[in-house]
Amino acid sequence: MLLILQAAPLLLLVALLLSGRAGPVPAVLAALAAAVPGVLLSLPGGTAPLAFLAEETARGAFLAAKPIGVVTGGLLFHASLAREEPARAAPAAPRRIFVATLLMGGFMESVTGFAVGAVFALSALRGMGLGGAPAGAMALLALVLVPWGGLGPGTALGAALIGLPAQAVAAATAWPNAAWLPLLGPVLWRLCAAAGVAVPAAERLAQTAFLVVVAALLVASHALFPFEVAGILATGLPLLLALWRLDPPRGAEGWRRAGVAMSPYLGLTAALLLARGWARAPAWAPFPDLPGFPATHVAVVLWVVAGALLLRRADGAARARGALWRAWRPALAMLLYVVLARWLAGAGVAGALAGAAAAALGPAAPYLVPPLGLLSGMVTGSNVGSNAALMPVQAALGRAAGLPEMLAPALHNFAGAAGAGMSFAVTALVCGLLADGTRQAALWRLLAPSLAAVLAIGWISVALWR
Repeated sequence: MLLILQAAPLLLLVALLLSGRAGPVPAVLAALAAAVPGVLLSLPGGTAPLAFLAEETARGAFLAAKPIGVVTGGLLFHASLAREEPARAAPAAPRRIFVATLLMGGFMESVTGFAVGAVFALSALRGMGLGGAPAGAMALLALVLVPWGGLGPGTALGAALIGLPAQAVAAATAWPNAAWLPLLGPVLWRLCAAAGVAVPAAERLAQTAFLVVVAALLVASHALFPFEVAGILATGLPLLLALWRLDPPRGAEGWRRAGVAMSPYLGLTAALLLARGWARAPAWAPFPDLPGFPATHVAVVLWVVAGALLLRRADGAARARGALWRAWRPALAMLLYVVLARWLAGAGVAGALAGAAAAALGPAAPYLVPPLGLLSGMVTGSNVGSNAALMPVQAALGRAAGLPEMLAPALHNFAGAAGAGMSFAVTALVCGLLADGTRQAALWRLLAPSLAAVLAIGWISVALWR
């Protein structure tokens, strides 16, 4: 009976989101209400229930402040750079599609997060005259680096919830993500064929080489740089080469325009690296056992850089208000998801559920980690939500199954982020932007090989490292 009460909030959350009858905020509010009986019955003897709930809620709010700050900062940064005029039309060539989705889309998502990469990619594809389900599915490929999207707030939060260094969790996540990247080439070529665009063999070889370079940079960058900028570096460097090959600047004026266009992104990257070099920056640390919120945090840097860019625009205040208005609902959802995770983890519910799964499945228990991660990402719609909801459960499941300490968190982070990029919420967003009658099911059918690859990589990883 206790196990049913402990599982009830997660089951209710999944059921509500899958049914489409409740959005993220109402669904997690219902899950919080359903969690109270199981949480209170799981508390050790002598624990004051109200004091526990108040303490864990405060801890959750503190942990949520970081990803909320990154998401709002990313939206402000994007608002400061958004162009008012439509993008210049371009022919639907295979190289342009590749650059718009897996490179430029991936770069934009790494900088801003919040599925901005897919929105940008879809805008570029529509400018090429592409539409329908193939264009929507192509745009979703831009969300291939979600663990580093928006400078990695979900990865940082998941690491904080399980007490592991974020840099180590991100570095471990890079390996399965790097294995996934080259497999997306054939997925994109299939989508191009569905859109009536043939991809020659030579172009396929060149795109595969680009994806291998992105994968190698993603893995290698964690040894030299803070994980927050790994996605920017991994996509940004190949992107510069690809853009130069597509449309090299002509003369001094062309180089000047290219420099002006890239300067905000280069400036943000430089500011992040400089901030990480300040080792003893002052930090807000109300809870000694939780990572503090330093003055050099990614969120602070994003807000400062975005604020400086907005101040240079005559309509900067209006842009800022619009960005913050768009941010309030996902920010509230993040807060509630993190509070739910703190309640479940603090009361021992996460560990109890993981132990029960390990006992029931026996040797097969570790193979549950990838599908659970993928499902949590698709249901919650974000890496933050996925990690907040299930990272403690997955980490506990890995320990109970005897996996290496970093394997289950890394696989959950990878699979959950991949699921978030193809989630109910994000696919609904893309269908709404297409506005041509495309349904979410059509996108999932086209992206089925990508989803299958995520599970295959996860299961192979478990088999190799058990």
